[in-house]
Amino acid sequence: MTVLSESPDDPFALHRAASAVLDDRGTVVGWSRRAEELLGHPGSEVIGRPAFEVLIDPGDLPAAKDAAAMCRRDGGWFGVLAVRHRGGRLVEMGFRARELLRMDQVREWFLVGAPAAEVLEWQRDRAVLDGLFRRCPVGLVVHSPEMTILRVNRAIEQFTGMPAASFPGMPTGDLLVAEDARRSVERVRQVMESGKSLVASEQYARLERDPTRVRAASVSAFLLQDPAGRVLGVAETVEDVTERHRARRRLALLDQAGARIGSTLDVRQTARELADVMVPHLADHVTVDLSQPVTRGEEPAQALAGPVVRVAVRGLAVRQPDLPPPEGEPVHPAPGTPQARCLADGRPLLEPVLSPDWFLAEPRRGEQAPDLSAHSLIVVPLAARGLVLGVMSLWRSRHPEPFEADDLTLAQELASRAAVSIDNARRFTQQQQTASTLQRTLLPRTVPHQPALEVAPRYLPASTAPGPGGDWFDVIPLSGARVALVVGDAVGHGLHAAATMGRLRTAVHTLATLDLEPDEVLSRLDDLVSLLAAEQETADERPAGEQIIGATCLYAVYDPVSRRCSAARAGHPLPVVTSPDGEAALFDLPPGPPLGLGGLPFETREIELAEGSLLTLYTNGLIGERHLDVDTGLRRLCTALTHPADPLEKMCQAVVDSLVPGQPADDIALLIARTRVLPPENVASWQLPVGPTAAAQARALATTQLTLWGLEHLAFATELIASELVTNAYRYATGPVTLRLIRERRLVCEVADASHTSPHLRRARTTDEGGRGMFLVAQVTERWGTRYTREGKTVWTEQSLLGS
Repeated sequence: MTVLSESPDDPFALHRAASAVLDDRGTVVGWSRRAEELLGHPGSEVIGRPAFEVLIDPGDLPAAKDAAAMCRRDGGWFGVLAVRHRGGRLVEMGFRARELLRMDQVREWFLVGAPAAEVLEWQRDRAVLDGLFRRCPVGLVVHSPEMTILRVNRAIEQFTGMPAASFPGMPTGDLLVAEDARRSVERVRQVMESGKSLVASEQYARLERDPTRVRAASVSAFLLQDPAGRVLGVAETVEDVTERHRARRRLALLDQAGARIGSTLDVRQTARELADVMVPHLADHVTVDLSQPVTRGEEPAQALAGPVVRVAVRGLAVRQPDLPPPEGEPVHPAPGTPQARCLADGRPLLEPVLSPDWFLAEPRRGEQAPDLSAHSLIVVPLAARGLVLGVMSLWRSRHPEPFEADDLTLAQELASRAAVSIDNARRFTQQQQTASTLQRTLLPRTVPHQPALEVAPRYLPASTAPGPGGDWFDVIPLSGARVALVVGDAVGHGLHAAATMGRLRTAVHTLATLDLEPDEVLSRLDDLVSLLAAEQETADERPAGEQIIGATCLYAVYDPVSRRCSAARAGHPLPVVTSPDGEAALFDLPPGPPLGLGGLPFETREIELAEGSLLTLYTNGLIGERHLDVDTGLRRLCTALTHPADPLEKMCQAVVDSLVPGQPADDIALLIARTRVLPPENVASWQLPVGPTAAAQARALATTQLTLWGLEHLAFATELIASELVTNAYRYATGPVTLRLIRERRLVCEVADASHTSPHLRRARTTDEGGRGMFLVAQVTERWGTRYTREGKTVWTEQSLLGS
């Protein structure tokens, strides 16, 4: 016999619930002490009397009779009913009624009851438990004391690709490779024996049927006990944190590289430091080759010709008989090899999977990999300020996973840092010329044409400053026909300011693709500037009398559909807004600190702009000339912008003539934009209820609208896109779903919902029932992505209007 302990939270537990027995006519024939405690009626007053007469208020009699009828029909009943206390008040009770048969086939009814509030609370607790197993996105595994799996939820199904029904009885860790399985068993046994919970422990979770795919999981575990303290098992929550784990490892490698690469001004030592950082954290084998002029400290040629010199070789093992040339010997990359193409083009190359006979393309000694078992290759140029100094090659052989795009990005970043360090020995004598070239390269050559704004930029370099400045501007098309306007100013002049400007502009482009709010963009730029400042301060690269690093920036986003413009600033001058009738005024934005100071938040403010309004962004060089005070400069600027109908180039020239002397003391960036509004007939929006028919409704609405626009040739692809996005919202979101079509240079399809869960592109296996939707969407669109809002998210796609 096994004695079980009742839960103190169970309202129908033995010592918590009231019980009674009724005969088939509804007469009370049994009454418990707990019933007397809850309702005040002693058994002597109730037994032998009809329950409807003693316990039911006349007003509740119809409901009670309905419950009795259902009980007779179904053989039982479970629900809430008001019963009369002995003192006259009504008590809400939750009842369970069950049919009993005596030996003489006479029916009786056994009732168990508890206060309705306790029953409903218990029901909610059961609903929470049901949600953990059926709808929770975090994996849940329950292990028995015998170290077998009792139950898993649906998130574990997705993690492992196996149905939940196949898990019960499976030994703990049975699906994992031996090493990971051993750790899993030890973790569960430790919690089982010690009773101490485990919180957010990260470990590898490689499945035995797919051991080459390395995944990381964040695991928390806690003991399961009954009220008497008997151990029932261990529950684990399992969250897939592979991407976060990889990102943290890459950040750690970047941090390590910042401390180790470039410790000296010796070219060969810097190349060795780069190779040391790469192995074994990113690659199993690495070689670094530099052009011969660089190894001699000379100016490298624009196009590398002749052999390169192998200055660093690192590897976990060398198993081929033909060893690579030792450090210092020349290497002749054969034409057509990845190294030759990289040196010629200056572009990185990623070969995720190498063919078995890939090395046959490199017949010369020294041009093979250090390990013929290599299965994946990255080749990145060592380039600094537009010059290719050499090439770095990375192979993987022991590491089972191939290189991916993020590895390529990391290798490029590390190679870029090393290349700058390598070039430091000669860059001082050429700082002015190199910095000017870099600045011209980093600034946008042309402004992209887009329907939201008509834009005219103007950049005026300082005529007296030592070296170029760090002023920059950008016009960045965003999803949903929106556009971002950026103007910034990095502190100082020369190569340092130009390099800072380039990093910030690149970062702004990257952040803009994430569709972040302006204040969030500035916050992340602030973090970047602080990181760059810390790196420079650690390396003791601060020029005498010059601020370490810093910048101001203004980021604005305009939506031609809603005519709303949102903006935030970091220590930057206020923009000017000119209405169509010629009234110019400052756009009153909250003052944020310059980038790199930290400590204070940035704030976004939004205004509505009429069609034909002007939005003028500029750097402080425009209004901060020595012969002007700031207030006078702002008044002149507003005066020069009072003719919004004039051509924008003429407006730019008017501003320059009014404010800029013949020889400006500081660099000036000026950006004037005239707002446009998409015609209402080019935008169609519908709100769809979340339901099984939402996808069909979305397809019908999209087809009808495309027919009105004369875009029937896009109907099939758009139906597929709308159906998939709405279906995803139906499956993973709550609340209404908004479908919007925008016709401009491209056809934009957007689906917005209240969830922050973003769809991901993956390649489904042939045995998978799902997972192909976003893959198909990606195939039929030019671009797609997700932008997040305070209310949820919007998944958008773009198609060419010339699509088949």
